[in-house]
Amino acid sequence: MPAKHQHFPEPAVGCCGKYFLFGFNVVFWVLGALFLAIGLWAWGEKGVLSNISALTDLGGLDPVWLFVVVGGVMSVLGFAGCIGALRENTFLLKFFSVFLGLIFFLELATGILAFVFKDWIRDQLNLFINNNVKAYRDDIDLQNLIDFAQEYEDVLNTQCGYDVRLKLELEQQGFIYTKGCVGQFEKWLQDNLILVAGVFMGVALLQIFGICLAQNLVSDIQAVKANW
Repeated sequence: MPAKHQHFPEPAVGCCGKYFLFGFNVVFWVLGALFLAIGLWAWGEKGVLSNISALTDLGGLDPVWLFVVVGGVMSVLGFAGCIGALRENTFLLKFFSVFLGLIFFLELATGILAFVFKDWIRDQLNLFINNNVKAYRDDIDLQNLIDFAQEYEDVLNTQCGYDVRLKLELEQQGFIYTKGCVGQFEKWLQDNLILVAGVFMGVALLQIFGICLAQNLVSDIQAVKANW
């Protein structure tokens, strides 16, 4: 009897992974563009865009930088992952996975170093905040950020602190903000440790999931091309 020939299924690109990665990165791309737009709008309101030299004139940290940098990185990653998945472009997919992996390891390294050198980081953070407090009136966003950090103490501040310095320190805490920003930040971390840990774990899992999806899609595309 003639031997039967076995037919193996030809490799194909998985549609589920491809379009899931595409949809995931569309959301990522839109959020990044929104963050970037908010940052640019804030700079436009402050006249920074019409006078670029104003960026170097700020005496302290401009919180808008956070929106611009985070929005820019998210937009670039979202674009690479979205177009790479839709067009099955291995270069963009590899760029997406490598860049995302680099961010993940930077976050991991930062967390480990922050735990090991927490005393040094506390000192540097105190120095950084003290330098920015000097520029409290120079930038409205910085002013709002410092106010928000201090108002976490939840005290009744009346009459602009009139005669409060004459009271005992324990009594002062009921009328004015007596704790520094670093101390308040540490207290907030302790009070919300589970929430913070959950957010970091969720972000890390999303990053790992995105990397695995991109690498799996690259493998499928390369297998199909090798079969041509």
